Amino acid sequence: MALASRLLSRSRQLYAGQVALSHEYAVSVRSYAKEAAPPKLPPLKGDEMLKNIFYEVKNKFETALGILRKEKITIDPDDPAAVSQYAKVMKTVREKADLFSESQRIKYTIEQQTKGIPDARTYLLTLQEIRIKSGLIDDLGAEAMMMEALEKVEKEIKKPLMRSDKKNMGLLLAEFDKINKKLGIKKEDLPKYEEELELKIAKEQLQELKKDALEAMETQLKREEFKDEQMVDVKSLDIRNFL
Repeated sequence: MALASRLLSRSRQLYAGQVALSHEYAVSVRSYAKEAAPPKLPPLKGDEMLKNIFYEVKNKFETALGILRKEKITIDPDDPAAVSQYAKVMKTVREKADLFSESQRIKYTIEQQTKGIPDARTYLLTLQEIRIKSGLIDDLGAEAMMMEALEKVEKEIKKPLMRSDKKNMGLLLAEFDKINKKLGIKKEDLPKYEEELELKIAKEQLQELKKDALEAMETQLKREEFKDEQMVDVKSLDIRNFL
């Protein structure tokens, strides 16, 4: 059961967006209340609202657990097929439980944390902070190129670039288009980039599960009653047996 708990807790995809009940809590409560209450009925009171939110989260958790009880997961981060299968299972969990993907979670975070930022420079610096906190690596050096583009535009207009300045923001976006072209990034390829991100996350999570499983077995074998037992290969474990 401990291993199963780790599977659920390790999955950022499982809890990423919908448990935004703790992130921007007041906003989430208000939006939930609007959806939960029919237009002609009086708005929900605090206790009723929290009760409904609790049941919603509980139902999502049970939906996710039900899927994990049925789907086979092989704890082998070095096997592309196992990583792909794990990513597929977690995608099913997200779709059935109506949860955010990692890309959707990042998009939501960006929208929430950049809301109200007036200037382009602070906006780009905030995006950098979000990337770092999300564990994403800028392998292409895109951020540096974007800042250079901003400095070019600000030097040209001789003032800080404000996001409300549509004309000059257009100049910056044109520079960004040049950067995307230089890096070979196309809008039509975004679904492919998202899939690559989910596979990367799936591999990382399987690595963490493998580490947890090995630590759990090592702890178990230290007990007197298991001293003559041998550690099994984590790839042979079936998590469904622990749920």
